[in-house]
Amino acid sequence: MTDKIPFGPNYEEMLNPNLIEPDVREKALKALTENELDPINLFNITWKNKDNKVNAFVFPKELTGVDANIVVLLGKYFPSGSHKVGPAYSTLIEGCVDKEINPGEHTILGPSTGNFGIGVSYICNLMGYDAKVIMPNNMSKERYERIRKYGADLILTPGTESDVILTLQKTHELMKNPKYKALAQFELFPNYRFHRYVTGNSAIEAVKNIGNGRIACFTSAPGSAGTIAAGDEIKKAFPEAKVAALEPYECSTLSTGGRGQHRIEGIGDKMCTLIHNVLTTDFIVNIYDEQTVQGVKVIHDGTEVLVKMGMDRNTAEFMKDTFGPSGICNVIGAIKMAKYLRLGPDDNVVTVATDGFDRYNSVIDDLNRRYLETENFVLERWAKDIFLGADEELIFDVRRKEAKEKLFAQKEKDWLPFGYTKEYLDSMKSMEFWEEQYSKIEYYNKKIKELR
Repeated sequence: MTDKIPFGPNYEEMLNPNLIEPDVREKALKALTENELDPINLFNITWKNKDNKVNAFVFPKELTGVDANIVVLLGKYFPSGSHKVGPAYSTLIEGCVDKEINPGEHTILGPSTGNFGIGVSYICNLMGYDAKVIMPNNMSKERYERIRKYGADLILTPGTESDVILTLQKTHELMKNPKYKALAQFELFPNYRFHRYVTGNSAIEAVKNIGNGRIACFTSAPGSAGTIAAGDEIKKAFPEAKVAALEPYECSTLSTGGRGQHRIEGIGDKMCTLIHNVLTTDFIVNIYDEQTVQGVKVIHDGTEVLVKMGMDRNTAEFMKDTFGPSGICNVIGAIKMAKYLRLGPDDNVVTVATDGFDRYNSVIDDLNRRYLETENFVLERWAKDIFLGADEELIFDVRRKEAKEKLFAQKEKDWLPFGYTKEYLDSMKSMEFWEEQYSKIEYYNKKIKELR
């Protein structure tokens, strides 16, 4: 292993890894497959592959049943297996630039329901920080194993995905001790900056040679509401683009104020997060949690079913390990929006698969226990019901003023208890606030390069 690297890539290099010095890029690509704990892997935090092409593919129309192209950015190719490593790194590196986080002095806290916690554990390992990940105690066991493997301690709070508020309370309690610094994904803006700049521009690049080369709609299920920030950059490039936030029907906080339990790990956290720019969210779509888990089962275990439905075998094989439940949620949402917006063969809907299958074996084991039969005839029925049968129900138009006010009221309810002022929350009602946050990228690009 090489020495710890205190400063890795800046935002520009994460978007365009071809700007990284060639010998560093070459070493990083080698380490990606040979030694994931080599700190040079910081320079693999990008949506792009060795050929500088975005890791994305068009979800097969045999399974979407719509004319529009559903273009999926693939998070599993990031080091640690999820794109959440990007905002974890961005939050830590900005703290280092601002001299708020110092090696040897601070222990890092990562409030999470899984992938962000894995990212925090991984990044802290590479950059030489002790880390504690705070998460609910009912997530998939693979997530806990991965976090421990990368060397972080776990602090578990009661509940599931929907109880993330308890992890925030625990984080804020621990932060009273000055030795702790939190990479607070729900409230710190490096998460917004990473996704708006790196994910947003990668999405724009991904569709260049698909359909009309434009994006008609971007769908993303908010956990921290980092990924959905890509929509702000997409709208800048394509003003006609719509942004749809997806949430579990069982925990429909943004659309109806609902606050129930659900199975879609990584999303639907019973809140409107601080960094969610609700001004640019046009629609909220409810997705049934069980369908996302069934959808993972169809794609992972139903290769023969997919081939029978007309899909190319190589494509079906490729997809097996490419999706977790939140990725399936995003695809179902994309199909629903393609139908709702009456999109045609030239139109592109972009979405994201946050991670791959590797952290969901236990979730599928649980599904297998809950059903008497999961033979191919069942998987075929699920495929037709979930994907081809996706309908236009449970889509909420939130473009009107009163809908925005309702979302801002939810944000106030969630964040005033954590010490944010009404004045600060009101400032988020203007796009100027978000543009000012985004403009800081230029400063951090320069400082990271200088300090490196």
